[in-house]
Amino acid sequence: MHSISPNLNLMIKACEKASKIIIRDFGELENLQVSKKGPRDFVTKTDKRAEGILIEELSKSKRNFSFITEETGKIENSNKDAFWIIDPIDGTINFMHGIPHFAISVALKVKSEIVIGLIFDPIKNEIFYAEKNCGSYFNNHRVRVSKKNNIDECLFASNHEGVKHCYPHLNMRYTGCAALDLAYVGSGRLDGFFQNNINIWDIAAGILIVEEAGGKVNNISSFGDSKITIKAASSDIYSKMDQNLINF
Repeated sequence: MHSISPNLNLMIKACEKASKIIIRDFGELENLQVSKKGPRDFVTKTDKRAEGILIEELSKSKRNFSFITEETGKIENSNKDAFWIIDPIDGTINFMHGIPHFAISVALKVKSEIVIGLIFDPIKNEIFYAEKNCGSYFNNHRVRVSKKNNIDECLFASNHEGVKHCYPHLNMRYTGCAALDLAYVGSGRLDGFFQNNINIWDIAAGILIVEEAGGKVNNISSFGDSKITIKAASSDIYSKMDQNLINF
């Protein structure tokens, strides 16, 4: 097994602890109290509990690091150069409907650069992670992006707007979990992913996983923490995918 940094080890342990709450509540969906947060954005008590555990565990040895989280927003501590970026459950709607396709996403950004990314699927017990300049891994095995170069043989993911825009020109899927879409691009299961108006906590970890797996991601530095346009694919297929997104 390759060696990992103390910060990545901390992230893994925090996700494993939070996942126990998520798995337990997923098995008791009828008992969840769900509150409506927006027209297409729901939050559960599980979401909030899981985020609380992640913040607590990550703060134990890194008390001065700051946070950007889906539920709480920005938490600025003494170290404003280092941010944990957290989505406790990406794929909340899947979760609420009993569909076992969602993930915990945690990234560490230092001085505007993502240096560690971790995506954990607690139901399938699949963990995807990457550290800057150290490659991407799935369950401790090195992974790389797809080697396909014929776009007709490729499979892409987006949200419903992306699917409507590109189907039938591209083979499309709408899985409802952007974090896992990016993890799947990084591990070669998908060939590309794109979406408009997405949030940084949905994609921060996945961006590094794709890049460290040899893929290409557009530069998102001109965006803030929300309403981001992201395009990610294997290096061989990125430009061909992008040609289909001219008016997207």
